[in-house]
Amino acid sequence: MSITDPYDALLVVSFGGPEGQDDVIPFLENVTRGKGIPRERLEEVGEHYRLFGGRSPINDQNRALIANLEHELAERKVSLPVYWGNRNWDPYLADELARMRDDGVKRVAAFVTSAYDSYSGCRQYREDLWRAVEKVGPGAPHIDRLRHSFDHPGFITANADGVVGALGDLPPDVAAGARIVYVTHSIPVTMAETSGLTGGAYVAQHLAVAEAVSAQVASRTGVTREHDLVYCSRSGPPSMPWLEPDVNDHLSLLAEQGIEAVVLAPIGFLSDHMEVAYDLDTEALATAKELGIAAARAATAGTHPDFVDTVIDLLLERAAVERGESVVRASIGAPGPAPDVAPVGCCPNLREDLPALCGVDSPPYP
Repeated sequence: MSITDPYDALLVVSFGGPEGQDDVIPFLENVTRGKGIPRERLEEVGEHYRLFGGRSPINDQNRALIANLEHELAERKVSLPVYWGNRNWDPYLADELARMRDDGVKRVAAFVTSAYDSYSGCRQYREDLWRAVEKVGPGAPHIDRLRHSFDHPGFITANADGVVGALGDLPPDVAAGARIVYVTHSIPVTMAETSGLTGGAYVAQHLAVAEAVSAQVASRTGVTREHDLVYCSRSGPPSMPWLEPDVNDHLSLLAEQGIEAVVLAPIGFLSDHMEVAYDLDTEALATAKELGIAAARAATAGTHPDFVDTVIDLLLERAAVERGESVVRASIGAPGPAPDVAPVGCCPNLREDLPALCGVDSPPYP
């Protein structure tokens, strides 16, 4: 018996991104379909992608993650194919599930490249998985989603390495006093308030990660630094409250307080999404320069060896659970690991009630 039984494949489930200039607007239309986003807003966001040749960095990072997962599985002498399906761009989830079906895959563990609870990072992926299974129809592989990765110590170590590396990029005369500014994607306040089972999980989980990363950085550098949690990439109308403060507004506040150096640590992103490449590497670093603040951006968990191990650990953990074995879950502590199977009411869709896979109340397979 293999240590990955009952699974005969691992599926990396991600957001997707354009691969060239002609893909940009069709991709953004996929992302925003049904949300009433005006065309001019799509064109505005599209310009961010066009600055990078119309190519999102997320795809290449997913390819690298998969290559590293395959390598590590082989090093552990585990024979398990790794597939990749996106919500919003090729390779699409339904196409990949059909390929898996044709390859004879019966049961798959799905790793979602979103580390935290929220509708957009949790249930929306589950809804997309349901639609993909429904589209494939009879013979579609049975999918179990692995728990969120925010709580795993490997995720913390990968992010702490990124912060320590960024501290080394700062001028030595200000690095010791640098403040750590943790950044994640802003979401509507109503989505944040209903995240998780009892609400407020999105912010609580990020705060826990920020504390854990900061503690590890302090232990390794011998310096305890103040830190903040801020947000980027707000896209809703001004009338809708989103999580604040915005990273650029916060940098202005820090400048007023006399802060001379910051590390921007994108703990809300597993890889270099466009939100990292543009909102942080382009806008926020430019803001810091204008304000006279020395700034460096920490690396995302991406393909860090400890993060690769995290994904495999979550796979082996869930496989053991499904075999009925007793499992000790690797965890940073409070607020504790997310559940394997989404409970009823977790991260609800506040617009419409749609079927979703991998939940206690999920409908049976088509």
